[in-house]
Amino acid sequence: MNAARDLHPEQLRSLLHFYADAGVEWLLEEEAVDRIAEFEAMRAARAAAPREAAPAPQQQPARQATPRQEQPRAPAPAPMPNVAIPDSQAVAEAEFAAGSARSLDELRTAMEAFNGCNLKTSARCLVFAEGNAKPAVMVIGAMPNADDDRDGQPFSGRQGAMLERMLAGIGLARADVLLTNVVPWRPPGNRPPSQREADICRPFIERQIALAEPRHLLILGNFAARFLLRSNDTIHQLRGEWRQIEIAGRPVPAFATLHPQDLVTAPISKRLAWQDLLAFRAGLQG
Repeated sequence: MNAARDLHPEQLRSLLHFYADAGVEWLLEEEAVDRIAEFEAMRAARAAAPREAAPAPQQQPARQATPRQEQPRAPAPAPMPNVAIPDSQAVAEAEFAAGSARSLDELRTAMEAFNGCNLKTSARCLVFAEGNAKPAVMVIGAMPNADDDRDGQPFSGRQGAMLERMLAGIGLARADVLLTNVVPWRPPGNRPPSQREADICRPFIERQIALAEPRHLLILGNFAARFLLRSNDTIHQLRGEWRQIEIAGRPVPAFATLHPQDLVTAPISKRLAWQDLLAFRAGLQG
């Protein structure tokens, strides 16, 4: 078995991506270590220490100091590049980067250069908004999944196909809307983003909305609904009703419903989503 230090950086990067896709979040040592046995040995050594009579200094024969052969030191592990720790400074840097962008293209460039969110270190790529840049409807999910991270676009794979069927049911196509996520980098193992990670990403999603100027928002899933509506209620309490959110001083009508992934994993929820989509379509026509 090769140790991590023996791998080429590109090989190590590919291996880490494989582990992330498989849902691995912790890396352990290469060989199993019996910590219980280590503890018992240490405790036995401490208990035996007082019973050993130490020789008095004057009785100890003088020994000639011999030069000690210095063992070669193992090379220090190379530091991981671009490891970011989320903090208040990262939020301020995100606000500055987002506020400096004057178009979606500029915002994408700014986000690609941003290193203040630790999610970027494990994701393959930035998954940015895609579709109509000046849409009547902007669709916002929570975060990229493994398919999105691989393809570099939001709502790929099975959940993307489900979303396209949802939109087609109310007379919309994928090309008609702008698709994006609250968090643009896939968290390891598809875990939910932490509160700090979400705080760092907030300036970027709010700037996307401000630059796209959609007339309506369709918010998908529990995380995105609670985040954008600033609520602690669940998606089942927030879904099916029009609400107003303010972005850059501009009120935007917003409507929350279930995420396509919810319908893939629990098809019985399609009935609720269809009711929501009919209400959403009525609001578009009103």
